Formats: sequence, C-alpha cells, structure tokens
Amino acid sequence: MHYDTARRDHGLPHDPFKALVVPRPIGWIATLGKDGVANLAPYSFFNAVSDRPPMVMFSSGGTKDSLRNIEDTGEFTCSIASWALREAMNLSSAPVAAGVDEFELAGLTKAPSRAVKPPRVAEAPAAFECKLWQLLPLPPARPGGTSAYTMVLGTVVGVYIDDAFIKDGLVQTAEMRPLARLGYMDYSVLTPESLFTMNRPLASDDGLQAILDPGPWDGVFR
Repeated sequence: MHYDTARRDHGLPHDPFKALVVPRPIGWIATLGKDGVANLAPYSFFNAVSDRPPMVMFSSGGTKDSLRNIEDTGEFTCSIASWALREAMNLSSAPVAAGVDEFELAGLTKAPSRAVKPPRVAEAPAAFECKLWQLLPLPPARPGGTSAYTMVLGTVVGVYIDDAFIKDGLVQTAEMRPLARLGYMDYSVLTPESLFTMNRPLASDDGLQAILDPGPWDGVFR
C-alpha cells in the first residue's frame, strides 16, 4: 500500500506511522513547576541527538505540564523506563489535573539530582540531568494552522547509572530491560536474549571495498 500523509488516505482504522518508526525509546521526563510541585510523564517521541556534547530531545504534543515547566525553569531529568517499572510508567501518563505529583500517583520515589533541581526516578536504572538548550515549534499539520508539537532540545549535564548494571567497565544495557514504544498500545523490551553485537566494517586500502569481520564485537570502537 501507499498513502498520502496530508490526506491520510491509508484506509486503516489507525494511522500506521508510529507503528513503523520503531522501536522508540521512552523519555520519562521529570520537571518542577514554579510552585515546586514535581511532574513526571513519559514521551515516546524521544531520543539522543548528539554525544559531544551529549544532548537529548523529546517532542510534546500541545502545551503539557512538562513543556510549561521547562519553559519556566529550563531544567528537566529523563529516567530510563524499565520492564520492572512498566506499570508505574504507564500510570504516570494519565492526564490528571495540573498540580498532581505523578511520582506520588505512581508510587515512585524522588531521588535528588546533582546538577539540576528536578528529581529523577530513584527506582530507574539510569537517568539524565538536563538543561534546556532550545524549544523548537514544529510545522503545523496543515498550512496556516498552528503548531501541534514542540521539540525540546536539552544538554545532558549529569548522568546517573546504577552501579549494579556496570560490568568490566561497560554498561549492561540489556540487563536494565529498558522499554521501547511501538505503535498503537504496543510496547517492547530489550533483554539479554535479544541483544547481539556486530563489528563495524572497515574500508580496504584503496577505499573501494568494505572488509567485515563477521564475528561478535571484538571490543574495539572504530
């Protein structure tokens, strides 16, 4: 099939776009309001965009509490949503009234950050402490309309990792069992059984061919 995204003439019960851009990591964003009340919400339009400096982005549909708080304070944290925390993550997505503390709603513990004021999820295996770099309104869905989404770009100024997930100097990402968002109401989880490694190909001396070691990763970054 093929469909025009402007007309959305796919003929399916639901737009398949988000079922195709997968898996998407979940940005579990914590902020503080000007009144000091914490807010916690998961965002599926989330990813890293740079590692020098380390930067992340998430996109907010409408002016939600997370976006409003970041506009006011310029700070946020992003905790890793894991399999063990899947129900708490889901509960924190409820469209409750402004001023409701989703940490308390989901039965989660606030852990203090070192470089920013918003807390992180204490139960999460890792978290980023972020400073706002830029807010970018995305184009409207229709010409002349208003922007429905705002991209938040943040610089990561601090990283927390549970020491239990560091072995031989490497983060055991799969052991954290991080969640991923798919389409519809579907999710996935990274497990040690689903992880695999590959060596990056090298160019031949003349630059015309690729040389590939088919074995597992040899531990060398290239």
